[in-house]
Amino acid sequence: MNIQHIETMMADISAMLMTPVLLVIIALFVYAIFALGRFVSLYSVRKKNAIQYLRQIENKQLGWLSGYPIHNYFAANPSASEDELEVYALKRLENLRIVTRVSPMLGLIATMIPMGPALQSLADGNIQGISENLIIAFAAVIWGLVIATLTFWPASVKKRWFASELINIRKLKAES
Repeated sequence: MNIQHIETMMADISAMLMTPVLLVIIALFVYAIFALGRFVSLYSVRKKNAIQYLRQIENKQLGWLSGYPIHNYFAANPSASEDELEVYALKRLENLRIVTRVSPMLGLIATMIPMGPALQSLADGNIQGISENLIIAFAAVIWGLVIATLTFWPASVKKRWFASELINIRKLKAES
């Protein structure tokens, strides 16, 4: 098996990956919009219940309260260790964090795949082939970055919210 055959085989396999990568990018975009909507909803519920949450913390109560998932987990499992609570918080953030990190990578993959055919079109003097492949390439990376942008902000804010809940739970545990 010579090296040119291996290169051709790798190029063919890369080209076959384009459709699945684009489909995953579209699915992640739908997820990002859904996650953004859930984030706005959670923000609204937290804002509505903020005073009640602070009262529960001040009075060392552990009642269920909509919009405060770490607090609610601890209320349902008062013997949970700090490590268990942190793992639960990380689990709640996991999907957003994965999408935030993976979507730019997929965008880059979908950018690089059409670059080979674009360069081949350049060598052949086919200007239309170059533009068609570059349009796909740049659109894919933009979509990947948009998805990351839509999920980064909710992930960061939720991380802060959950850290605040963990701090309040540690205070409750220390005082009891």
